[in-house]
Amino acid sequence: MRNIPIPVDVSRLQFICVKAPCPRIMNKETGELKTDKTTGQTVYEVLFSVEDAFGKIELVKIGVVGEPSVHPGNEVKPVGLVGYVWELSGRWGIAYRATSLLPAIIAEARGV
Repeated sequence: MRNIPIPVDVSRLQFICVKAPCPRIMNKETGELKTDKTTGQTVYEVLFSVEDAFGKIELVKIGVVGEPSVHPGNEVKPVGLVGYVWELSGRWGIAYRATSLLPAIIAEARGV
């Protein structure tokens, strides 16, 4: 399966952090952390409550390069959010990654 990034329109979604960022672990036995292939920086995962315009809420993990300055309760707008479909042993899902996480107030001021 090819990894083709699928852009996500975040304009009608509200993202609230529900768990502090933590480094993504690649190998639980060795403790190896996932790093970005381009920069070599650690990839962090942040858990968000995402609400759409109809009030539907889901929990979503978003990966971001480098430790983001976000805390539980913060509302943010992911910048450059894309989804990647994955499949492993008959199971599948979507992994999300953003280029950055901006506080919602700053994102609105910038028109993001």
